[in-house]
Amino acid sequence: MLLKILLGILCGVRASATENNTAQHGPPPLLLVSFDGFRADYLQRFPMPNLKLLYSQGVLVEQLTNVFITKTFTNHYTLVTGLYAESHGILANNMYDPVTQKHFHVSNHSDPMWWSEAQPLWLTALDSGYKTATMMWPGSDVTIGNRTASYFAPYDYRVTFQQRLGNVTNWILGNDKEPGVKFAALYWEEPDRTGHIFGPDNVTAMSKALKEVDDNIGLLISELKRTGLWGHVNILITSDHGMAQCSADRLIQLDSCLHPDNYTLVDLSPVTSLIPKKDPEAVFKLLNNCNAHMTAYMKSSIPDRLHYRNNDRIQPIIVVADEGWTIVQRGDKLPRFGDHGYDNSLPSMHPFMAASGPSFRQGYRISSLKSVDIYPLMCHLLSVPPQPNNGTLNRARCLLAAESCWDVPLVIGLVVGVLLVLSTITVLFRFLSLRRPSGSRPFQRLQVDDDDDDDEPMLE
Repeated sequence: MLLKILLGILCGVRASATENNTAQHGPPPLLLVSFDGFRADYLQRFPMPNLKLLYSQGVLVEQLTNVFITKTFTNHYTLVTGLYAESHGILANNMYDPVTQKHFHVSNHSDPMWWSEAQPLWLTALDSGYKTATMMWPGSDVTIGNRTASYFAPYDYRVTFQQRLGNVTNWILGNDKEPGVKFAALYWEEPDRTGHIFGPDNVTAMSKALKEVDDNIGLLISELKRTGLWGHVNILITSDHGMAQCSADRLIQLDSCLHPDNYTLVDLSPVTSLIPKKDPEAVFKLLNNCNAHMTAYMKSSIPDRLHYRNNDRIQPIIVVADEGWTIVQRGDKLPRFGDHGYDNSLPSMHPFMAASGPSFRQGYRISSLKSVDIYPLMCHLLSVPPQPNNGTLNRARCLLAAESCWDVPLVIGLVVGVLLVLSTITVLFRFLSLRRPSGSRPFQRLQVDDDDDDDEPMLE
């Protein structure tokens, strides 16, 4: 009974908060912004006054645990679907589909077949009657299920952040003919581009890139204030992955371990994906003994924690380089000084999340969250029924101003524990009462002496 009462209170608080939010004017618009390759610890290493101003008035998640592999297309699709890579099907920036025998590359990605294993939020929100918009978000210019966002723009690196932002704010505002969009997603290439060229340890180059990023966040705040949207729109700023420093001293030559006639290469580094042409076990054995700074996996033995096994597009063998190591086919040329794609348990691969707006608490931070949890959070903010996903709202709920952040499993555990203790005490008391000697004695006839006077009252 106690457990039912507590669960009823929890559900009632959450239901009433959601009903009140929807009953007023509908949910505020939601703007999702990604700065590609923004490693979580950049926040501590470089001055970011505008970003800090934003999350000081909102919330900060210091580290997001993103999904494997820690690549751009993979994680951007996770953010808007809440799915691991094996579930949404965008497994890397370069893929091969053995069923259709098609190849996927970042420069050739518009075939809807690759994206149709999941439905992104910009489509799900359409089903709730909202207009949506995407500004160069990976995959958003692809027709998925014969639909796109209400407004979208294909990727063009020549379009400045200010131009992209101007389009987005106009879409959110709407006009006399069209209502404003309720969900918009905006993408920007930095600091990923600079991180690849110079590496995250290059303080001079990264300082310049991150100043530009912070200036763009300042521009975002100014534009929202100018248009009257500031304080009336929920803003969520995040990234897809971090960045690791690479070196020419940390190269692994694939062809020194495995003759090129033995395999077909699908993707190279830091996660090499290949198709063996000969005995897969023999190829795996060669790769497994190749270099101490990489780990080879047969598809069936990829660790469960990576959630990277249950999809036809995952090739028979993958090879994962250690942090900061680069796999090349041959030669001694380092392709880039910074890279990502490594194991998603590495802090260097983790991005961050900051948010502000009427639905968020102020001046609040948590240490970590999973990137798959952002999707159910966004669905909640929009009052949109989520598609099946791998995330949960439980931890992200603490970020919201009008929500209880009780840990329901913990509460249930405590209630069950209390009930068990009370039950144990009750049983113990009953057991002890059964063993206690009785205070009553068996009936005995009272022996009365002959000289007692029966008529004389008994004195108490």
